[in-house]
Amino acid sequence: MNIKRLLKHLMMPAWLAHRAFRRTDLDAIEAAVRASEHRHCGELRVVIEGPLDLAEVWRNRPVRQRAVAHFAHQHIWDTEDNSGILLYIQLVDRRVEIVADRGISAKVAQAQWDAICRAMENAFRRQAYRQGVLEAIELATALLARHFPATADNPDELPNRPLRV
Repeated sequence: MNIKRLLKHLMMPAWLAHRAFRRTDLDAIEAAVRASEHRHCGELRVVIEGPLDLAEVWRNRPVRQRAVAHFAHQHIWDTEDNSGILLYIQLVDRRVEIVADRGISAKVAQAQWDAICRAMENAFRRQAYRQGVLEAIELATALLARHFPATADNPDELPNRPLRV
């Protein structure tokens, strides 16, 4: 168990953590996801999480494992072509993870997603939360459009609105 991490999560109220993204920011992110999905066959889902509960922090589960849990819980793995992508933001830990379904992982290396995550974390350090997410969506869109271009039948299978938990 990491005491510093535990204290950060216990002392951070959810409303304060979620102030990083105002309603207008969520609207812009939703619009960016919708526009992105017109350019490729992938399905993007953005999850923004504030403080974790005590049990979660006590287990000292890495942020990546938390992202994978959300990937499953949000049924991102359940897209027709296994083309779901989770962009997971842990606000208190100031960490970002991208989890891609197996259809996408077969063509896009995790290292490329990790580079997008680190760029987003750098933007977050400058308090540029909205800009960081929008730039990450653009970078993800470029990768997906190259490997999974849009087709005539391109259903919108996942919600475009970022989920705050």
